[in-house]
Amino acid sequence: MDFGVVLQTDPPAREVVRLMKLAEDRGFSYGWTFDSCVLWQEPFVIYSRILAATSSMTVGPMVTNPGTRDPSVLASLFATLNEMYGNRTVCGIGRGDSAHRVVGLRPSTLDNLREVMHVVKELAEGREAILRGTPVRIPWVRDGRLEMWMAGYGPKALRLAGEQADGFILQCADPAIARWTIGSVREAARAAGRDPAGITLCVAAPAYIGDDLPHQREQLRWFGGMVGNHVADLVTRYGESGPVPRELTDYIAGREGYDYAHHGRAGNPSADFVPDEIVDRFCLLGPASAHVERLEELAALDVDQFAVYLMHDQRERTLAAYGEEIIGKLAT
Repeated sequence: MDFGVVLQTDPPAREVVRLMKLAEDRGFSYGWTFDSCVLWQEPFVIYSRILAATSSMTVGPMVTNPGTRDPSVLASLFATLNEMYGNRTVCGIGRGDSAHRVVGLRPSTLDNLREVMHVVKELAEGREAILRGTPVRIPWVRDGRLEMWMAGYGPKALRLAGEQADGFILQCADPAIARWTIGSVREAARAAGRDPAGITLCVAAPAYIGDDLPHQREQLRWFGGMVGNHVADLVTRYGESGPVPRELTDYIAGREGYDYAHHGRAGNPSADFVPDEIVDRFCLLGPASAHVERLEELAALDVDQFAVYLMHDQRERTLAAYGEEIIGKLAT
């Protein structure tokens, strides 16, 4: 199992770069950031500094979206970084949540996401793609490589991931939900004539090392609120008794709106509806041994990477504990 770290691009940017370098030194091989450039600083500028400061870390957004960047711009951003630093980027992408909603956009349709994933990959790897009816190719790309890892929860999104994506990102560390989503992605891949084993499986969730569980839960409750945005969309689309597992949908019954001013942050008041049980299921808490146990469950489901959301008050302690007590026990 590979390990990644997920940060928000809060100022100062040099602190994001420092933590990514520290993560690489601790054994993390992927560095991810949010991509919502009204709420945080522009990540692609910072990626250049991260790639310069690290030696082998793969860097990318978790996740970008089809709505706030033109596909030609997105492809050129990745291709430029890859030309500078040697194909060390990955494109995590989804329908769009915070980046869209804070500028008045709805999440993109899956048809749009399908097209954008295809166009960005083709252009970033130097091939021609049709963009708004026009043949386009980036002429200076040589030997470019860009994997597209798609995030999603619902049945149609999981089907698209299986049909087209190079990787699948599940933002939730509940093994029951992982089993259902991974199974759905693999089934879609087989139906599309693809090898399911060729799709990289990434689980992303907050992790906090320590013994004070009540404090850890309060630090990580924000994550259930963030996931709840996507779950609310699924309930609207499929209904409370639809195909999405109740392990994922039941807990949002008490949800009352969401304020993106606190998105992804400890103490988010919009996450007060999230019960302790959901924090325990969706996140990794407690001593290192509890993290190893959960990660072994995920590894048994063939999860290839665990990416740690590091939005809490013990970031460096968690990085150190993972480097000293966890990564060596699960690393491939």
